[in-house]
Parts: sequence; structure tokens; C-alpha cells
Amino acid sequence: MAGKDRKKQLARQRYERQEQRRAQEAAKARRLKIIGSAAAVAAIVVGGAAIVAFTGKDDESDAADAKASATPQAEPGECAYKPASVPGAPKDLGTPPVKPAHKGTVKATVKTNHGEVVMELDGENAPCTVNSFAFLAEKNFYDKSECHRLTSGGLNVLQCGDPTGKGTGGPGYQFANENTEGAKYTAGTLAMAHSRLPDSNGSQFFMVYKDSELPPDYTVFGKITKGLDVVKEIAGGGSDPKGDGAPKKKVTIQDVSIAGK
Repeated sequence: MAGKDRKKQLARQRYERQEQRRAQEAAKARRLKIIGSAAAVAAIVVGGAAIVAFTGKDDESDAADAKASATPQAEPGECAYKPASVPGAPKDLGTPPVKPAHKGTVKATVKTNHGEVVMELDGENAPCTVNSFAFLAEKNFYDKSECHRLTSGGLNVLQCGDPTGKGTGGPGYQFANENTEGAKYTAGTLAMAHSRLPDSNGSQFFMVYKDSELPPDYTVFGKITKGLDVVKEIAGGGSDPKGDGAPKKKVTIQDVSIAGK
């Protein structure tokens, strides 16, 4: 086995051990179980770091969850957003329009308590993701939410977009992956977090502040054009626990604006 492949294998094995320990601790503390359903919201899977969502559903709901997690179907040029029961979802939020409102490059500005992060969203290659992100921004979904997770090491990201601030929440719908073929997660990349199930994107996204090793399974929907230094400064403060936990420098999204809106 090539050295690089062996390194990835060891990293994944290390991740699996860490994930198992995390799940056991969470189950004991909260009497919850790891998601294996459509209610899953965030799972970034890579050596040394995992983002795992939990649910309070009992085992009897597993079959229904598995059925609900089937890949959404859509007509060419349209997007499918399927209902998903998750914490924090506003009752009257609704779903984004079936036809993407943005098909080209879209400018978005995320205002945080540490400064602004300006993004260039890729509406051409990830139209349904950009459509959802813009929809949530225009509904003020992200306002006053916390970026709940910071990782470092093989995975270097700041994850945001959960209205509960716990890594369990979402918008109440899910949609399919896009723009993953050959995806690279270099510094400045914007990508969607999801569960281990296919096509379970919601509202949680992550900003890569340093080149990261990830399998091409996470929708890349844009890049940071200004404010990467803001994310790096936050990352410099570390996390609790170290390497994978809540940012020590509390991060609150105050507003997300879409150019022209």
C-alpha cells in the first residue's frame, strides 16, 4: 500500500475510534443515539475530526428515517428539497423555490461579532445549494446563530449554520449533493456539512481556513474572497476540547446578506 494511502487509512481508523467514543459519551449524557436517518444534519468525516448530529428519536423510527433519507428527485434545472425533522427548524420557514433564483456568481456577506467574511457563491456549479443558502439568508435564518464547531489538524474548518448552536439543528428540509466530483478543500473553500447518509444537506456549512484532507463528498458552493483572516484569527484562539470542539472565541453570525437583496 502506498504511503499516502496508508496514511489516509490510518487517519480514517483514528476518526472511527474517536467517533465511537464521542457517540458513547453523548449517549450516556443525553440518552440520545447517533443519527442514521434523514434527521442527520452535520457529519464532516476525516481523520482527527468528526461532526456528528444526534436525535431523540427511538429505534422504531429508523425505518421511516431511512425511507425519508432517499435521494430527492428533481426535474432538470430544478431543485428538490425534502422535509426533515430536526431541532431548531422554524415552523413557517418553508422551502426554497424549486427553480434556482441564482444561476451565476453570487456575492454574500456574513457579518460576525469578529468581523465580516465576504463570499463568492458558485450558482453555476452548485445552484441548489446557493439557492438554499440565499433563501435562508433572506429569511434571516442565520441571524444570531453561533458557529458551533472549530477543528484543527487534518481538518481545519469553522462550522456554522445550526440554529441550535449544538450541531443538531437545521432548516427542516434537506437536499442533494452538488459539485463534489474532484472537490478539493483548500483554504477559503465553502462547503456543506451533512450526515453520513447521501444527500442530507441542510443549513450547516463550513469555512476552510487551512488546506484540509477530506473525501470529495461535501458540496463545494463557493469561496471566501475577503475575511479569511477573520476565520484564521478565530481558529488561532483554539477550541474546547482542543482540536475539535466549540471555538474558544465565541462566534455569532449577526447577519447574512446577499448582493442585490
